[in-house]
Amino acid sequence: MARDTARDSSTPSRRGVLVAASGTLTALLAGALAPTPASAAPAPAAGASAASVGRAFAFLDAKFDEYGSGDALRVPRSYTGGFFETPTWTFVSSFVYDDALMIIAWLARGRPDDIRRATVLGDTLLYAQEHDPIGDGRTRASYQPDSFTTLTGRLDIGSPAAYTGNQAWVGMAFAHLYARTRQHRFLDGALREAEWIHAHTFDGTRAPYGYTGGRTADDQPNTYKATEHNIDTGAFFTMLAQLTGKQVWRSRASVAYAFVDAMRDPAGGHLWTGTDPDGVTTNRSPIPEDVQTWSYLATLDRRYGACVDWVVRNLAADDAGVSGVSFSDTDVSKVWLEGTAHTALALRARAAKGDVPRAKNLLWNIEQAQTTTPVGDGRGIPAASSDGLDTGFGDLYYASLHTGATAWFLLAALGSNPFRLPH
Repeated sequence: MARDTARDSSTPSRRGVLVAASGTLTALLAGALAPTPASAAPAPAAGASAASVGRAFAFLDAKFDEYGSGDALRVPRSYTGGFFETPTWTFVSSFVYDDALMIIAWLARGRPDDIRRATVLGDTLLYAQEHDPIGDGRTRASYQPDSFTTLTGRLDIGSPAAYTGNQAWVGMAFAHLYARTRQHRFLDGALREAEWIHAHTFDGTRAPYGYTGGRTADDQPNTYKATEHNIDTGAFFTMLAQLTGKQVWRSRASVAYAFVDAMRDPAGGHLWTGTDPDGVTTNRSPIPEDVQTWSYLATLDRRYGACVDWVVRNLAADDAGVSGVSFSDTDVSKVWLEGTAHTALALRARAAKGDVPRAKNLLWNIEQAQTTTPVGDGRGIPAASSDGLDTGFGDLYYASLHTGATAWFLLAALGSNPFRLPH
């Protein structure tokens, strides 16, 4: 397979390289969201059929086994079909954000084979962390699954950037693995990620204080602060406080969450995206979906319930026979399926009046995309309802099948909040 040359970006995006998904909003699911006990395999929520959930898990399994099997360390490619595959070129990068979501989704269902796959992928990310050429506890934005090798100790890195949000998501996946398996290597890996974030991105000089965007592909500092990264970091450090009993992680989480609160626009009922590179000036365009719903999922603070409502009112989109929400207020012409799943889960977690039918409708629409997308296989969820969704950050999403969107659909269908450890 031909390999891609991953792009680096200085925008405060979740993966640094944004290349997929669209969404429109018509409704979402509700029902009180309680963390899933480790011993229970949750049933799909109303609005998502058991068959659809089963097919989505089959897609993740197939992607994971595309470049290896059994206990072999490996990473799955993030995008399949459509824009990312031509007769002469295939984009094969595996984004660690997507990999972390797959781990958490497998653990949410919790069948023995799910736990085995999650553990193998977790061990692969540990290997990447331990064998990184810099070796300071970081992981990179993406790796190449077609040539990722453990035989020589060499890593095939796709995008060498080390974004703060990515570090936090890998750390959260390690935390979930430790909570489920009690294998201390995962807690050790999580602590290395956390120490890297604090050592390399904490900004206690430029108010509002918080965590900056990490390091670029050439290992230069990203000096902006992203609301999304601080949500991720706050959730991750809160998990570490729970797992270790150390107050330092709760204190550091409070710093990240204080930054998120500083980005709240009470009059508009939403959060701003973060700051400019000066670390002080508020970045007011675009206004993305993820920080709105993630702020509520991470904190369950009712102040952020208004942000969920803002998404429902302002980012509704309809395209290609699918309704949901879009990526940001830049472009609401297409549906971002991952963001639609975020919104469904946030509505389900909030469970206010009308949230249940809205969440239910959103999950039903994601299932329609699963079965009707032109580049689909009836199992995976496309990133966007059709090609060319403009994120507002200088990137586009496409209607290619996406492991991250599929994992988010599964988390929403199972009512499993990735920002919180199960009780």
